[in-house]
Amino acid sequence: MAAASDAGQAGHHTSTGVDNRMLLMWIFLASECLFFATLISTYLIFQGESLIGPLPAEVLDIPLTSASTFVLLMSSVTMVLAVFGAQHGRPLMMKLSLLATILLGVGFLGFQAYEFTVFVHEGLTLSTNQFGSSFFLLTGFHGTHVGIGVLYLTSLLIGSTRRNGLGSDAGTHVEIAGLYWHFVDIVWIIIFTIIYLIPQ
Repeated sequence: MAAASDAGQAGHHTSTGVDNRMLLMWIFLASECLFFATLISTYLIFQGESLIGPLPAEVLDIPLTSASTFVLLMSSVTMVLAVFGAQHGRPLMMKLSLLATILLGVGFLGFQAYEFTVFVHEGLTLSTNQFGSSFFLLTGFHGTHVGIGVLYLTSLLIGSTRRNGLGSDAGTHVEIAGLYWHFVDIVWIIIFTIIYLIPQ
């Protein structure tokens, strides 16, 4: 029985000694880096070329977005706690931390939805000018990734309530989800810096 268990665990590792599921996530995130690099480059290329308003200085609310950024950064802290709980046999800690991460992620999406609504009311849409097009594409795709992450973590939380929880690989499952979540957070820090903090 032990030999079969060892064989099953060994089947998840590559010749590098890295779990193949973890390796797959790293490869996926590498492709996502290229995707976001393209969107960020597009934003930078067209930065300052809008001839009609509203312009960034007229609509960007740095205090509000700073608050949403803080919320997303705190979700990284709770994600770390969820991974720790999963890897150290503390299921309650894992579940509560996953729930906290999900709620913080939803909170960030709420901030973004509010910001988008305000911008539209002020006349900035996807087709208004170059800034609107690149801004909504970049931040919209990031928000989509956060939403996917929230669904991913929710599926783990629901799975953890089953009789066997997430199984013997709970630590790996949550760690892989954590990689995705931290990636989304890092991308947002870059987006926040480029759009909100660097002078136009």
